[in-house]
Amino acid sequence: MKGLMLSWAKKNRDHLAKHQLVATGTTGYLLESELDLSIDKLFSGPLGGDQQIGAEIAEGKTHGLFFFWDPFEPLPHDPDIKALLRIAAVWNIPVACNPATAELLLTSEGFNAPCEVEVPDYDLYLKERADTLLS
Repeated sequence: MKGLMLSWAKKNRDHLAKHQLVATGTTGYLLESELDLSIDKLFSGPLGGDQQIGAEIAEGKTHGLFFFWDPFEPLPHDPDIKALLRIAAVWNIPVACNPATAELLLTSEGFNAPCEVEVPDYDLYLKERADTLLS
């Protein structure tokens, strides 16, 4: 869906320029060359880039995810993508999987203003998990 992502990104270049952009390898290079914007390029998705973005989400560095995918096509690195989407859900990060949702997110007032993201209480989770294992 890189072509669809590029088309959408070109249309929304001015909105995207207001944000620090991060992408997996190939997508990042395509976006950077087409938009003439600086993109922080990570590894290619199948080489670990999806996990790198997931780590940035868990560290509070990434606040939104735009990942277009075709529900009719198998994904070559499906486990990586599922893990990325799961991390985004766990850390309460808005996710756009198609241009319509991406448009709504990117142009919303809430997305373009500082917002407080509710994150899980990881210390409580660890304590409860340990208590369960010890009982």
